[in-house]
Amino acid sequence: MSNKIQNVFSQLQHFEEHIGHLEARILELEQRIEQLIQIERNHLIRVKNREEVSDDFLFHGRRYQDLSPEKAWKLYNNKDFDFILIDISAADFAPENKIPEALHIPWEVFPERFMEITSKTTPIFFISEDGATSVLACEFMVKRGYFNCNNISGGYRHWKGNQLSIVKEQTA
Repeated sequence: MSNKIQNVFSQLQHFEEHIGHLEARILELEQRIEQLIQIERNHLIRVKNREEVSDDFLFHGRRYQDLSPEKAWKLYNNKDFDFILIDISAADFAPENKIPEALHIPWEVFPERFMEITSKTTPIFFISEDGATSVLACEFMVKRGYFNCNNISGGYRHWKGNQLSIVKEQTA
């Protein structure tokens, strides 16, 4: 009889462990669902505000948006549009036309300093030397609950401000 009781208790312990794993998994799924709902709300806000939403953003489930240099320049110059601009380029990178409004947080220290970006809903534009590191920054931030991350495609290499300074130099 005691052997049967031990067997029952062993099975109960196994069930409790299994239930614990299931509860943890349910919690993970609830958090993921909440994150996806927030992303969808962000999409709806963009549509409501008549902002462009790329096909890649919608069809492939990318949780950040790539902005063309032209689109980024247009938004940058829109006085009615609030955003946060983060220069993620290396500490020793010195572009000719550094964007004065950009908060410079080099990628090398970004994991330690990203909390300086306090708003999780304000659009965040990331720019880097060539646009590659800023993609990493977007992915990093989305994983931490930031919902409106935007990569400036081509980075400083294709930034419209650089082209304008070249035109000014040629006409001077």
